[in-house]
Amino acid sequence: MVGTTMLAAKPLIFTLFAALPALAAETFTNPIGEGADPWLTRQGDQYAWCQAPGNRQVSLWLTDSPTSLGTEHVIWHAPEKGPYSREVWAPEAHFIDGHWYIYFAADDGNNANHLAYVLESKTSDPLSEYELHGPFATGEGEDGKSPNLWAIDMTVFEHAGKLYAIWSGWDAPGTDQQYLYIAPMKSPTELSGPRVLLCDNDDYLWERTEEREGSRGLNEGPQLLEHEGRTFLTYSCGASWDTTYKLGMLELTGKDPLDPASWKKFPEPVFKSTENTYGVGHGSFVKSPDGKQWWHAFHAKRSRQHGWQRAIFVQPFSFGNDGLPDFGEPVEAGSPIEVPSGTKTPSVSLPYHAKLTDAADQNDFAYYGHQQFYAVRDDGAHLGVVPKEPVNGYRSGEKLVLRGGDFTDLAASVDIHFIEGDRDAGLLFRVTDPTVGFDAQKGYFAGILPGQEAVILGKTDGNAWTELARESVRLGTQREALLAVSARGEKITVSVNGKTLIETEDDTWSHGTLGLRVVDTHACFKNLSIERP
Repeated sequence: MVGTTMLAAKPLIFTLFAALPALAAETFTNPIGEGADPWLTRQGDQYAWCQAPGNRQVSLWLTDSPTSLGTEHVIWHAPEKGPYSREVWAPEAHFIDGHWYIYFAADDGNNANHLAYVLESKTSDPLSEYELHGPFATGEGEDGKSPNLWAIDMTVFEHAGKLYAIWSGWDAPGTDQQYLYIAPMKSPTELSGPRVLLCDNDDYLWERTEEREGSRGLNEGPQLLEHEGRTFLTYSCGASWDTTYKLGMLELTGKDPLDPASWKKFPEPVFKSTENTYGVGHGSFVKSPDGKQWWHAFHAKRSRQHGWQRAIFVQPFSFGNDGLPDFGEPVEAGSPIEVPSGTKTPSVSLPYHAKLTDAADQNDFAYYGHQQFYAVRDDGAHLGVVPKEPVNGYRSGEKLVLRGGDFTDLAASVDIHFIEGDRDAGLLFRVTDPTVGFDAQKGYFAGILPGQEAVILGKTDGNAWTELARESVRLGTQREALLAVSARGEKITVSVNGKTLIETEDDTWSHGTLGLRVVDTHACFKNLSIERP
């Protein structure tokens, strides 16, 4: 379940979050991006992430690796008014009989009216047009509509040639009591029978929101995992807004999925928080590019305070000798791990040029920041865009990083237009291990601060910033500038509008990729150029 908060200031607790495929060959750093309820699926050689940025649309990110969000494609926009115009939650993309079906929940702005819907693709292309169906009959009675009842997190699976839907729903109108339900399907867009309660939501204290007697049970986020003829169902329980969020698991041990007695609940959680990575849940499962490894995508909270500001992690898991999945412990943010087996690491050769004025230019980049704070427009790539209606919004030093770049000496330049704010905007270079966070990358940064009429050069170690040099500069009323950097060995120079303002030496970082970054500022970037010095 997701929630809404107002735009947050710079986090004071820590700067975590997100990294895409490793820039230095065979590792990457978690978490890989901002978001919640991550759904990841594979079709052929392509992976598809499914998310609902701003809770008002459904988007697919297509990529070649489970450690990269890839490029966003908006599949569907919610209408301005109506029963499915607000609070679009937890979309899942399933490929069934030659078509894509994206299941999601939505309401009219009143959470009590949440129901489940599905988008059906016109063709086998995940980017084709979609038709909306629903709502599903997820309520009481033989018709499922007497009355129709609150439903979220619908997923589907096939067993013995029959299709089934499982979701999290209320037991009665207005109770806010979430249980797992299952129903047979007539087709991917319609249920064919009444719902069946799979299990109680408070068999164990760890399933309850506060993990104690007196607090309510809560089951949601069901996900199927099939391996060597066995069918497992993970589910999220505890409180999504708190650190108690975790995964429980059922196994289908009988023949009929519609018989609750056919499902066995495990007495202990299968995936839970650690001291450093907490509020973990709503996972999905895929295999590595070569099919030899299993990978788990899930979200975790950014702080221990109540709320829904989260980011996406991916990590491998295995199956034990007993045939049960072993998810291990959630990896700590900032800890490099090996890329999935069979991953093809992208590479970039120089010279490199990008106008940054259309979506095609973004295929080469990874974005690190809140999904609502980035936009591609006709005039360039906008970082730090503050949305009118931020959902679980937070600032994090938003950045675009060139995937596959690994340069030693370079000369780079970009046009910057400051739209709003007086803080930094500029170029990252010799960067490795980028994550979502103000100083969450290793490398150098050269930026302009219009409010201080200064250009600066500094370095970050993944956690902290160290300033190396600063000089005065004036942008004028248009607040535009051409920023350029040159790095040759230990010598670094920074220029603004063709005039060299900073010359210094530093040997901390010798190589890495290049990126664009803002700090509490909205700026537009275009005409990026990278060459050998």
